[in-house]
Parts: sequence; structure tokens; C-alpha cells
Amino acid sequence: MDYKVKLDIFEGPMDILLHLIKEQKIDIYDIPITLITEQYLEYLEIMNTLNLDIAGEFLVMAATLTHIKSKMLLPSQEIEDEETEECDPREELVRRLLEHKKYRGTALSLKEKESYQREIFTRENGDISSVDDEDLLVDVTIFDLLNAFKKVMKDISYKVPYEISMDEMSVSEKQNYIMDRLNESHTITFDSLFAVMTHRIEVVATFLAILELIRLKVIRIQQLNRFATIRIFKAVEDE
Repeated sequence: MDYKVKLDIFEGPMDILLHLIKEQKIDIYDIPITLITEQYLEYLEIMNTLNLDIAGEFLVMAATLTHIKSKMLLPSQEIEDEETEECDPREELVRRLLEHKKYRGTALSLKEKESYQREIFTRENGDISSVDDEDLLVDVTIFDLLNAFKKVMKDISYKVPYEISMDEMSVSEKQNYIMDRLNESHTITFDSLFAVMTHRIEVVATFLAILELIRLKVIRIQQLNRFATIRIFKAVEDE
């Protein structure tokens, strides 16, 4: 399947590292560099599987992590003997992460305030007795989607331990398939799209179709809370 995708929804390498640190509940001042490097490279592998254009900054970070990892494996005495080396090879990375976290937090705070102001409205008759469950849904991050995709790929690999030759799968066809499903139902679950699939190429095409529809702002992906069922909705419901 020859399909190149370049999407703005993918965040930078620092965001991936901060996500991993938060997800693993890691002390940012004491990063287990081997674990973080392995998990970071897993994300790059997923992006490569999806045939996504990987920006140079992602590869630079991979090289940086690998370099820090190699220095961490050196006996402490060797590091102390080199005057030009820092005491902790992770020090510069931690500084950059803290700085990025600070600016990212400020940006998110401003964005939330803007969204809050934009969505304020007056409820007629003061009726607050009914609240739809959909009001409680939160947006799914790209990391949640990638983790869900990784799980689907593992399930497919378990079902079919070898690659089966089949006709080229069209991403645009999968986009139409997803929208047809949404025309039939108010919402569909992420897992239901892959339930009967047994070929990696079909899974990849479907996931790329989801990403493309998100980029085009045709669909929205939400869940009740972290690790809950991921649901897909039309971005704008039909009148």
C-alpha cells in the first residue's frame, strides 16, 4: 500500500516524552532512560508502519536518547574522569523537558479559557435536569489513538502470524466506509471498525482513514475517561 500521509495532529518529540513520563508516572528528574528510549522508538515504529512522514526532529531525539542511554551504561568512574562530561547525562534533557512542559501548560491553559468563553450560553427556562452522557465525553489524544492502534495490530498479529497477499486497500474507500457507518448510527466504537479484520494492510488503511477524517475535521474522537471505550462521532451532526 503506497500511501504517504503528513498530518499536523502529530505532536513533537518532547510531547511524546512528556506523555510517556506522565503515563508511566515517572519522576522527571530521574528518568529511566532505557525504558523511555524503547517506548519512544515504539512510537516511531508505529509511525513508520503507517507510512507517515517522520520529521527530522523525531529522529534527532531518537539519536539523543540513544546517546544518553549509551553514556548511562558507562561505569560511573569513566564519566567522572572526563572533565568535559556532565555528572548526569540526562541533565540537559530534563531541563528541556521542564521548559517545554512549562510553555505547553501555559498554551493549554490559554486555549481552555478561550474554549470556555466561546461555549458559554444561556439555558432557557433554567432547565438543568437532563444531562446527556455525551456532555461528559473528553477528546481523545493522538497518543490514545496510537495505543489503541498498537493493540489492534497485536491482536491481528496473533490471529494471522503471516502476511496474506491481497488487493491494494484504498484509504479513501475506508473513509467512505466510516462515514457510511456514522450515517447509520449516531456513534461507533473504535474497536468495532476492526472487529472482523484479519489483515494488517486493512487495519492500517482504516486507521489512516480515521486520521485523515480527523485532520479534515469531519469526525471527532472521544471517550468518557482514560482507557475507556473510544467512540467516533461526526464532527457536525446532520440537521
